[in-house]
Amino acid sequence: MKKILLSFVFICLIASSYAQFAGPAGTPGSTAMYRDSSDFIAWATGAQLELGLIDISNEFSGTASSGDINSPIGFPDGNCISLGDSGVAILTFPQPITNGNGPDFAVFENAFSDAFLELAFVEVSSDGINFYRFPAISNTQTATQIGPFDALGDATLLYNLAGKYRSNYGTPFDLEELNGTFGLNVDAITHVKIIDVVGMINGNHVQYDSNGNAVNDPYATAFPSGGFDLDAIGVIHQAPVGIDEANAETITIYPNPAQSNGTIHISAQNEIEWMKLISVQGEEMRLSTNNSISTDNVPSGMYFLEIQTSTGRHSAKIVIR
Repeated sequence: MKKILLSFVFICLIASSYAQFAGPAGTPGSTAMYRDSSDFIAWATGAQLELGLIDISNEFSGTASSGDINSPIGFPDGNCISLGDSGVAILTFPQPITNGNGPDFAVFENAFSDAFLELAFVEVSSDGINFYRFPAISNTQTATQIGPFDALGDATLLYNLAGKYRSNYGTPFDLEELNGTFGLNVDAITHVKIIDVVGMINGNHVQYDSNGNAVNDPYATAFPSGGFDLDAIGVIHQAPVGIDEANAETITIYPNPAQSNGTIHISAQNEIEWMKLISVQGEEMRLSTNNSISTDNVPSGMYFLEIQTSTGRHSAKIVIR
């Protein structure tokens, strides 16, 4: 009897050691964020898509075709873009996302239940070129493949994977987890990338979490709405409204995007006193006291252009290629 009891306790301890993360929406300790939460202050305003096949193991299966480029923009309304296997969406925002107290943004998927969970990795960028992934964890079993209609997902086994919550509830992400990452300014996130998790546990397209575990989710979802269904991304912390928006002065910057080893020209209604080209890490790259600024030897990426005129200071984003 004692051996049986000890074995039972051991099994329970193993199970509890894996069920260590926040549970489904509405359960105690859940981090799920309802779409109407007053914490959300902005939503994505732009998107780029690279849709995947509906069955990555069949090159003739065709790409996912449910939704369009406007589907993930704005408030989560159930009108989603299906990414297909390993498909990608990159969303942009009216102001950079910043690292505040607690979560800084949340990703919405359209799961119809707490157990049918299609997952995605999440990466962020402060220059639109270099992306950095949140350390994702999946403690879901890897002995048996979750099938395309199997409701076997468990939020308590998932961390930093978008899609762990049902429709209308966002999965939150905290930029503090990436603070100190070389090349990333967590106070100026301009792009969020969502990458569908294929979900297979055997074969050539297995994807792994930050601990080296295969991520198991429904596969193969070989239909037009296959893959992660991105509904929206809500912003919780963002940079203050740009100085330009508080001024009526019209300033024209050209070309934008600009070329490295070239010149950026500025036309303003009032006299330009000086302008600075600043990296997303806050480093001053160039200073000019006239209506143009050189980009010689400036690496490609996203920058901020600060312009001081006789009426005040203005700022704008500029891309150098």
